[in-house]
Amino acid sequence: MKNLFALFFLISPNFLFSQTPTESYPEDSASIEQLNVPKGEVLKFTFEDSKIFSGTWREVWVYVPAQYRPNKPACVYINQDGIQWKAPTVFDNLIHRKEIPITIGVFVMPGRVKSSNPNESLDRFNRSFEYDGLGDAYAKFILEEVLPEVEKMRTANGREIKLSKMANDRAIGGSSSGAVCAFTAAWQRPDAFSKVFSTIGTYVGLRGADQYPTLIRKYEPKNIRVFLQDGANDLNIYGGDWFKANEMMERALIFAGYEVKSVWGEGGHNGKHGTSIFPNAMRWLWKNYPEKITPTAQNKNQFLKDILLENQGWELVGEDYGFTEGTIANEKGEVFFQDIPKSITYKIGLDGKVTALKTDAKRASGTAIGIDGKRYTVSSRTKQMYSYDSNEKEIILADSIAGNDIAISKNGNIYITAPDGSEKPSKLYLIRPNGEKVLLDEGLKYANGLTFSPDQTQLYVTESSTHWLWIYQIQTDGKLINKQRFGWLHSNDLTGNAWADGVKCDKDGRIYVATNLGIQVLDQLGRVNAIIPMPTGGAANLCFGGKDFDTIFVACNSKVFKRKLNTRGVNTFENPFKPQPSKL
Repeated sequence: MKNLFALFFLISPNFLFSQTPTESYPEDSASIEQLNVPKGEVLKFTFEDSKIFSGTWREVWVYVPAQYRPNKPACVYINQDGIQWKAPTVFDNLIHRKEIPITIGVFVMPGRVKSSNPNESLDRFNRSFEYDGLGDAYAKFILEEVLPEVEKMRTANGREIKLSKMANDRAIGGSSSGAVCAFTAAWQRPDAFSKVFSTIGTYVGLRGADQYPTLIRKYEPKNIRVFLQDGANDLNIYGGDWFKANEMMERALIFAGYEVKSVWGEGGHNGKHGTSIFPNAMRWLWKNYPEKITPTAQNKNQFLKDILLENQGWELVGEDYGFTEGTIANEKGEVFFQDIPKSITYKIGLDGKVTALKTDAKRASGTAIGIDGKRYTVSSRTKQMYSYDSNEKEIILADSIAGNDIAISKNGNIYITAPDGSEKPSKLYLIRPNGEKVLLDEGLKYANGLTFSPDQTQLYVTESSTHWLWIYQIQTDGKLINKQRFGWLHSNDLTGNAWADGVKCDKDGRIYVATNLGIQVLDQLGRVNAIIPMPTGGAANLCFGGKDFDTIFVACNSKVFKRKLNTRGVNTFENPFKPQPSKL
């Protein structure tokens, strides 16, 4: 019995949570079964075939309202930790009153890896791993594994279950770690979830959710509406202060322009207040449906506002490539990029048309434009550096250099990164105009992209295997001194590094870095002020192009995107200049 007691405590977020003796909340009429209100059906299944959370077993309940008909896909509400908040009764009443649309509820328990010998060992409980962790794993689990299983079910009278796949038709919620899980799913996949119900959310230092108030302020806002609840007597333990963390979430969401509603009380870490407010939370989250959700207030991140233009989003330039890299613009603003596996160089004309050059690119990655107008590349396959004139005449400029990326200064000095895997020290070379090759540094972990400050006195180098952007001071002879870790980049939860790659500067000295979170933009002091996510997740390389060099082109795996910005990029073949100083 003692083990069963402990087991129930571990898996049930509403059992034996902290509470104050005086907690008492009014009960919404929608939480009470009403006469003459059609009652929905609750189905149940177990799921143990997950590829995303291997070996797990869990129970899932599905609420199907009486008004649902298979001729139209239904809206969806997903809840972590199974059925909470008297949700089936609430949905019966709210749907009957037409206060929310016809909504199917999917109530998912956290996974367990069952013990092979229950008499001698415990199950592995996956709740914190699935719920508290950042990243898109849980969202993928719901979208790719759970919801397809739901649609295989049939109601008692044989109705098919068809779920809408539109973000505007989907809400997700939970309590405690389940609330963090719900927010993470919407944060990672705003294309799939648009509404979040969060009660006593665990936005503290367990598996990284304490980063959210910072990330929310830096990211370009997403189309999410958030309802927050917590109580002043919530937990204040080793992971942090739950109530203050929720207040920080609210302040960050307001700062970033999100539509957010918060209800604060005096309660503890339990489901009492959440149950009381659940009907009103649903009414608010679904208000004005089917009107689409967009940020309703002004974003207060001035750095982000200075960069982005209203009504200018990402546009697809091309797709179905092998792996795109080496983006660079020439003096006209035409953009070149490499398809490494296919050894093809592409050019994007000022008219937006993409054409393949006939030259064998030799699996080149890094690309640069010199002061002579020639295109320069480095190839890790041939371990050579090449130049190409306007007629695509090829000249070998250097041998025995397994280069990755390349930057050419106004005085003709060529800097090349040469990584040798993610664990071995990378090399950084200088090729002088007379052809002399100089080893400048070795020691960075997968040195990758590089570029100059607008005055060409500093060299920025990304280190893909960490979250650092490095800086060197350039001497008159081209050599480097005063090396230091400069930019602290936000990293992906699953990889543990930012996988920083291409890097460029704009006219104000801002530094744009392609990372696995998208484009991270730093000020001249090395502080990430803004993060611009990509439609496909991470980014490999970037450059400024177009006739005014005010459009950023980004290589993203098999696709290339562009976006017009409210700034101008810096070209290394132009005259160096001193930008305005950054605010300290």
